[in-house]
Amino acid sequence: MAWPGWVPLLALPAASMMARARLQPWAFMWLLAVSIFLGCKWQTWWSALGRSTHVGIGLSLGYLFCWPGMDAEPFLGSKGSPQHPGFGEWIWASAKTATGAVLLWCVDRRVPEGNYPLAGWVGMLGMIMILHFGIFHLLSLALRFVGVNTPPVMQAPLAANSLSDFWGRRWNLGFRQLTHQLVFQPVRRKKGWIVAILLSFFFSGIIHDLVISLPAGGDYGLPTGYFVLQGLGVLLERSPLGKTLGLGSGVSGWLFAAICAGVPAFLLFHPLFVERVILPFLHAIKAR
Repeated sequence: MAWPGWVPLLALPAASMMARARLQPWAFMWLLAVSIFLGCKWQTWWSALGRSTHVGIGLSLGYLFCWPGMDAEPFLGSKGSPQHPGFGEWIWASAKTATGAVLLWCVDRRVPEGNYPLAGWVGMLGMIMILHFGIFHLLSLALRFVGVNTPPVMQAPLAANSLSDFWGRRWNLGFRQLTHQLVFQPVRRKKGWIVAILLSFFFSGIIHDLVISLPAGGDYGLPTGYFVLQGLGVLLERSPLGKTLGLGSGVSGWLFAAICAGVPAFLLFHPLFVERVILPFLHAIKAR
């Protein structure tokens, strides 16, 4: 009975599409992102449910609605033994949330009106700091405090010593877990790891194109191109040439990861998205 796990992942984004004409682009972006997120949460929960003999209703609701990660089995298999994160980690998570708020509602307002690319990027950085680095970390702390297995989805990405390390073990582990389970593992068993890596990044690109380019109404394919470049970078890093150049570790690996992930980021968050989606959203939340 695998098919019920896929129904929300198909139905919720389809319902969001039907509402597109009646929504502002930024509102449609959030609605579509949340619908895809909830559909993926349900699919991973249903899949884990089929492999478990007993899952409590409390853990199920917590996984579906209180946690951004996609690795359902460790979450649902938590034994409930309390874990007490250190006070310093609470302070660090709160500081990141506050930093994002300052960027969003203080720094961004000081960017001149004519410089919309900079205003958009400062706003996006603030939102990422608040959500991915701040609130998601606080949720991890709260759930770990009551004994649930929830490591933070962001694992110090600036410390990555390779591009593989950045995407595989540090940046947004919730999405990484999803692509690993739905794409990488089944493709690797049939086609090998090279095809699995490329298809995993291509899948990531398609999802981001839906959430970024579709609300913007243009520049389709640029986010997909960004993630295809990341996949090619990982393959180069693991090639004989990459190993000779030391791209998989150390300073060379850190620089290679920073260049590959950072320089083409304008393809991911392309100018049309910044202009038509991000800036109106910043005005809507009084950040501009």
